[in-house]
Amino acid sequence: MTEPADHPLVSAVKPLVDAMGAELLGPEQAEGDDVVLAWEGEDVIAVRLPQLSESLDHILAAMERRHGMPLAELDRRTKQSVVRTLEARGAFSVRHGVETVAGALGVSRFTVYNYLNRENAAKRA
Repeated sequence: MTEPADHPLVSAVKPLVDAMGAELLGPEQAEGDDVVLAWEGEDVIAVRLPQLSESLDHILAAMERRHGMPLAELDRRTKQSVVRTLEARGAFSVRHGVETVAGALGVSRFTVYNYLNRENAAKRA
């Protein structure tokens, strides 16, 4: 990044950018889908959003950090909670999302579908 890291706008958006798995760039490096952020009328920083599949990997890594262990080592109830959280965040709209989540949780795709079906049945009841 060519812009000063201590600019107030950069300081303000960096936690969000990191949480999304996005990338900070100088505004002159911005391409078509990048978001250029301005401060007092001057372009300061550009944000390159990750591809959805990269976002899912980033979300899974963040969840592992939050739980303090690999997701595969969580108990069944916590894995079900993880699946609910991922569903709310759109993880299963990503191509191969179920397979990616199943691999991270150390369960089968069938198990992930069961967790999803159980949650959806509870919502309908």
